[in-house]
Amino acid sequence: MLEETQVPGNAVTLLQNGDEIFPAMLEAIREAKHSICFETYVYWSGDIAIAFAEALEEAAKRGVTVLVILDWYGSMKMKRGLFDEMKEAGVQVEYFRPLRWFNFRRANHRTHRKLLIADGRIGFTGGVGVADEWTGNAQDKDHWRDNHYRFEGPIVKSMQTIFFANWSACGHDPPSSDDPHFFPELEPAGDVTTASFFSSPLHDDHGILNLFESAITQARTRLWIASAYFMPGEGLVAKLKEARQRGVSVRVLMSGKHIDQDVVRQASRYFWGELLEAGIDLYEYEPTLMHVKMLIVDDAWVSVGSANFDARSCRLNDEAVINLYGADATAEHADIFEKDLQRARKIEMETWRQRPLWTKLTDAFASLFRRQL
Repeated sequence: MLEETQVPGNAVTLLQNGDEIFPAMLEAIREAKHSICFETYVYWSGDIAIAFAEALEEAAKRGVTVLVILDWYGSMKMKRGLFDEMKEAGVQVEYFRPLRWFNFRRANHRTHRKLLIADGRIGFTGGVGVADEWTGNAQDKDHWRDNHYRFEGPIVKSMQTIFFANWSACGHDPPSSDDPHFFPELEPAGDVTTASFFSSPLHDDHGILNLFESAITQARTRLWIASAYFMPGEGLVAKLKEARQRGVSVRVLMSGKHIDQDVVRQASRYFWGELLEAGIDLYEYEPTLMHVKMLIVDDAWVSVGSANFDARSCRLNDEAVINLYGADATAEHADIFEKDLQRARKIEMETWRQRPLWTKLTDAFASLFRRQL
């Protein structure tokens, strides 16, 4: 059984799509008085990238300590000028595990975390990166569907601690745990009980894999999964089939034809037959890329954050997720899940079997890379 420390007294605001997410994040940056800690996988170029850079620079110029971690691989599309401008303005910004000839294995272990903490009091996490594709309201194929979350209360201390684990990995000493600029006293801010989970597989910490395994084992009535990239390993597939055998409703919502990593869709599709045969319901979101990460277990809890239901999130990437406990949280997310299903296509066994020969061949080839996807 997964050990977890539940933290009561939190306020959680669910934000859907860029029109809700980015204004809330930028407001927190602009109103910060002491510190900003920001860690992200995707930071590309475009209008929203400029907006974030300018907000971070302005914060540094007014005396706020601004610490930024950008994954080296995920931010390759970022214009170098933005990075340099932030540094010149006083932002302390680091690339996470940049590729060097001597560290290829380490560079394959990326930070996929999405964390923003302002003054140690307001925290954000979810699926969103900094790119124009996340702006808007998922209105077309060029504007993606995603969820992000704003937290206040004691859980923010855990989010801050997770950030400083990777800040230390970038070669910096973390502040003391009683530094009020980063770790202020946090009073209860709401009535939501939460727990944080993180992983750093390079250091043999597989917290996200353990969380997924525990979720599947605990489920008794419902296990609903939304994942942009659905490519579980053999062990998780076996556990999903076992859950269905004991009567659990297992539904999986994933990206469809608008996925940005088609090799993942191909490799996943190769294994759909055994899941469909087990009675697991599979759906592909149709209007645009579906980037939501959500795991709903019965009426007990829902897990949200950066982790996809795939081998990379379980065994390679640094990830961070937060569980929300109780019937209210699960009901809210189940409603969102079902609304997204209305815009999805259910996969039928016969359709899967009758896909063209060339598709079957490319699916089989892509599946050979399953452990890296």
